[in-house]
Amino acid sequence: MKISDLITAEILRMLNESEQNTAEIQRNEFASDIGCAPSQINYVLSSRFTPEHGYIIESRRGGGGYIRIKRVIMNHSSAIMHIINSIGDAIDIMSTRILIENCVETGLVNSDIAKIMFSAVNNNVMHKVAVEDRDYLRAAILKEMFLVLL
Repeated sequence: MKISDLITAEILRMLNESEQNTAEIQRNEFASDIGCAPSQINYVLSSRFTPEHGYIIESRRGGGGYIRIKRVIMNHSSAIMHIINSIGDAIDIMSTRILIENCVETGLVNSDIAKIMFSAVNNNVMHKVAVEDRDYLRAAILKEMFLVLL
């Protein structure tokens, strides 16, 4: 398991155990516990725990500083519309994978649907599309698939 996946799994575990859907960490201490550099915590937070993925990050600097990760709870339709809007005009394959994994984690789609969604937009399917057009086509297909879920 990659270190970023390990960090993500630990934060998700903390969120799942919290009644308030909130995890609070001290970056340096958390990095030490996981066995990674603090910058790796920053990377995971900025790439996997974004508003587009359904999270709000708050931080306070200083001696008693913390980073608070809050999972935003929305109804099904609102969550789907938020995802569609967050995709934008283009989406790369890594962001797509993370987006779909988050949808499984939050229960918006089951793992079978997630596999179908990812297989429809992965680079193996897109190989005949010009590289510069792939992310645009991927975004359009993903949006249509999410619209079906409304």
